[in-house]
Amino acid sequence: MEDSGPEATVAGDQTPTPDVLKSLIETGQHEIERETTGLLLSGFSAGLDIGFGPLLMAVLLTLTDGGYGDIGTELLLASAYAVGFIFVIIARSELFTEHTTLAVMPVLDNRASIGGLARLWGLVWVGNIVGGVVFTAFIVTLMPNLGVATPEAFGTIAHKLVDHDLKWLFVAGILAGWLMGLLAWLITAAQETTSRLLIIWLVTASIGILHLPHSIAGNIEVLFGVFVSPRVSVLDYVAFLVLATVGNAIGGGIFVGVLKYGHVVRGGG
Repeated sequence: MEDSGPEATVAGDQTPTPDVLKSLIETGQHEIERETTGLLLSGFSAGLDIGFGPLLMAVLLTLTDGGYGDIGTELLLASAYAVGFIFVIIARSELFTEHTTLAVMPVLDNRASIGGLARLWGLVWVGNIVGGVVFTAFIVTLMPNLGVATPEAFGTIAHKLVDHDLKWLFVAGILAGWLMGLLAWLITAAQETTSRLLIIWLVTASIGILHLPHSIAGNIEVLFGVFVSPRVSVLDYVAFLVLATVGNAIGGGIFVGVLKYGHVVRGGG
């Protein structure tokens, strides 16, 4: 007799792990084969859209009496940080840190080459960074007339990322990439928009509240600091971008992509 109890209902609502892997492989292969212009434009759009997260953080930091370390403010800032990711991921724009996991899968499955992976990563990363630079320049130009966020707020956000040694940036970047890789996996497993929104908020707010270096959102956070804070230099920006990017790629590609592929093809799930 077929089990109709609660456990069967829960199991029936879950996407089987092999199906999640298959979907990720197909999605990654599609992105690797996508034309150059489309990848660049989608990456540029994601770089623009994700900037609303850091902008909202600066606005909230300006409006609240508390600062970093105050639990209420920390939760508000983490939720604001997640907004940019929600815009990008629900809109299905190309985000570098998602592809550190997605695009690894078809390579591991021998459906794509290392060269194709490098091309995808490079195009999406460049599009994301250029979009972030344009967003930052746009907001810095408007900032004096907007009157909703102070330069000090933008500087404070930037210092949360650059006031660390280089080893921290690299290791914390791995952790951020790991979480973003898990996000790509969990979103594929989720079956409805509400669940996906909750997952995006949970994972990216965790990155925000831990002040982990996400190379694309952090690109904007640190650039704001370069523009408004004399204590954040161009060298700080370059060091952040390089170490966060490499760390994110390792975290998503190895700690999620390689490990999850390996356990599923060996009978996991």
